[in-house]
Amino acid sequence: MIPGLRSDARTHVGTVRSRNEDAVVHRPDLGLWAVADGAGGHGGGDVAAAAVASALEGIPPGLSAAEMLAQLRLRLSATHEALRRRAAEQGPGRVMASTIVVLLLRSRHFACLWAGDSRAYRLREGALQMLTRDHSLVQEMVDRGELAAEAAERHPQANIILRAVGGGEGPLLLDKVSDGLQPGDVFLLCSDGLFKALPEEAIARLLRQGADAAALVQGAVAAGARDNVSAVVLRHDGAEDTLPGLPRVPAR
Repeated sequence: MIPGLRSDARTHVGTVRSRNEDAVVHRPDLGLWAVADGAGGHGGGDVAAAAVASALEGIPPGLSAAEMLAQLRLRLSATHEALRRRAAEQGPGRVMASTIVVLLLRSRHFACLWAGDSRAYRLREGALQMLTRDHSLVQEMVDRGELAAEAAERHPQANIILRAVGGGEGPLLLDKVSDGLQPGDVFLLCSDGLFKALPEEAIARLLRQGADAAALVQGAVAAGARDNVSAVVLRHDGAEDTLPGLPRVPAR
């Protein structure tokens, strides 16, 4: 546990879906939080997201930062291969995959790893910054100048992701970003059901007003969220010297 840190997690089926294919991991005792958003339909998505969450929940306590990162990568890669085998056994074209975004806090640093379009944001001094970059078809179109960023989430191919645990042909590729942790920092992990229902301006406003994960999810549902909605919110309210002297998160 990190002194001065408060966190909570919520997930909701949304206003249209009959099945929740999201999963959240809330392990402040490990300094570990995550959101997974399943894909595949007909029971594939919820199975994949649950498998990803279970793999992370099984990480034992007492690991150093380097050991924790190694466990994250090993367990997610093993889940990636297991989901691909399971999908292949069920027939051609079967998909059992899940996005993942993970936040790890150690000492005065954090690391975020992700695949897919579930996101991590940081609110610092009132300004909201997206820490992740979507692995999606529309994001590549935006990067190439073929699509305006403000039109991406309304594009008919906005649901096509290019990386996922259990998806693709090769090994799992995770992007990673790390940085220092400051008192007053607020972190949000979320599935696309949240940011497609609430614009970033609304998310920033709610976080500045002190909203927790439950309030953000409730806001997205009230706005008519058509997808499953999941959020994890962390607030570090402690002073700099209250952060424990644990090993720093490695740069790699």
